[in-house]
Formats: sequence, C-alpha cells, structure tokens
Amino acid sequence: QVQLVESGGGLVQAGGSLRLSCAARGIIVSIFAMHWYRQAPGAQRELVATITSSGNTNYSDSVKGRFTISRDNAKNTVYLQMNSLKPEDTAVYYCNTKVIRDYWGQGTQVTVSS
Repeated sequence: QVQLVESGGGLVQAGGSLRLSCAARGIIVSIFAMHWYRQAPGAQRELVATITSSGNTNYSDSVKGRFTISRDNAKNTVYLQMNSLKPEDTAVYYCNTKVIRDYWGQGTQVTVSS
C-alpha cells in the first residue's frame, strides 16, 4: 500500500523559507516521478514541482528560481525547499505520485504573512 506523509508546513513571513518533506512508504521514490502540488482556498490544485526518476526537475513559472525539489533515496523522502516566500504561496501543499493511479498525501498547510 502506497502512503505519502507530508510535513514541514507552517506560518512564515514573506521572504522567509520553509522545507517540506514527503516520506513515502510502499514505493521507492527514485523509481517514480514525484510531484508537489498546492491548492489555495477557492482555487484549483496546481502542479508546483516535479522530479523524475532520472532526477530531472521541472517547476511552475510561479515558483521557478525560488523553490527546489529534491529527494533523499536513503530516506525514501522527497523535499520541497521554498525560499523567498510570498503571500500568494499560501496553500495546502500535497505530495503526489502515479503508480497505476494517483496517490496523495494528507497535505501540509503553508501560510505566508505579508
């Protein structure tokens, strides 16, 4: 059974940093593409960052240059380092992977105050 458990969210002032973690069980994160999504109140869930099995990374235009996705194969964990945070980054952040079907974590709240 695949389980994704996010942590690391919180309240931070604009310009600050947070690092989100996604601990995976039931899959090996280095074999599958792993994604971070976010969903702000009243908005659709949007893809923020991807790391492929080969280690290639992709980012949405809104976070490019500020966020970094990475993984630790030994810990079977994916990270999202978020720097220069803006109030518009406020959202619930979700870890995701697709193994026949979509798997989602429970989400972690990130709130950026101005």
